[in-house]
Amino acid sequence: MKTESISARYLDMDAWPTTDAVQAMLESQFDAVAAVRSQTQVLAAASDAAAARLGEVGRLIYVGAGTSGRLAVQDGVELGPTYNWPKERSVFALAGGMGALSASAEDAEDRAEQGEAVIRAAQVGPADVVIGLAASGTTPFTVAAVAVARAAGALTIGMANNSGTPLLRAAEYPICLETGGEFIAGSTRMKAGTAQKIAINILSTAIMVRLGRVYRGMMVDMRVSNEKLRDRGTRIVVEITGCALPAAAEALQQADGNIRIACLVAVGLPLADAQDQLTNAGGSLRDALSAAHRALSENGR
Repeated sequence: MKTESISARYLDMDAWPTTDAVQAMLESQFDAVAAVRSQTQVLAAASDAAAARLGEVGRLIYVGAGTSGRLAVQDGVELGPTYNWPKERSVFALAGGMGALSASAEDAEDRAEQGEAVIRAAQVGPADVVIGLAASGTTPFTVAAVAVARAAGALTIGMANNSGTPLLRAAEYPICLETGGEFIAGSTRMKAGTAQKIAINILSTAIMVRLGRVYRGMMVDMRVSNEKLRDRGTRIVVEITGCALPAAAEALQQADGNIRIACLVAVGLPLADAQDQLTNAGGSLRDALSAAHRALSENGR
């Protein structure tokens, strides 16, 4: 298994000057970026398929153990504030439970039956998307969870750092991030973890873009939960609509912090019409704005 291999280059690294060791560690991280670059086509295909599958009710279910599990949870948790992804539409299947976020539960990854059980308990089905991560690609908990989810009709995505492994065979969309041996043999929290972080970041972001939660490179479905984010949201409305800052602030207040609706209010739609327009556009601000401009033009406004 390549992630467990000992690199001849680093055999004497513990005797190196710290500067040399740090430089070598940094250089090894470039392997992570290269590994992800080789998987852009499958990442794009998986993102499109996931967005289509999720629709209005599907859930994102993250599965992993150890470092991979923690990276998965980190990614999923950030979707709430960044894209207003509903909490109930994220499920975390972490070997050893959520307590394993802050305390090691190494033996839990060997329990395939627990991986199966957590998927069944979550009643995973055809509307759901399951993302499993494992550097080795052999983690029993993760492999079993992904296999059961796929059998239940869910769309499954597997990320591993070794080719030809069970996780990649179990998933409908296998993403192989071949990072090779680590600077410290077997310490996959290093470049293997970096590759997983990059890949899952790209995957979830692309899914949210396809779901219409991004417009012109801006977080138009961001959760406005503090003053900093309210200011950001107001400026997003200004940037998109060209209205004055006070008008944007008023529109955002009317829309109860919903940036997409605030943009439609700012261009001249009454609140109720703005809500209907966004719904009719399937949540796409681009389509809703186009329809709003047509309607306002026809009405001479």
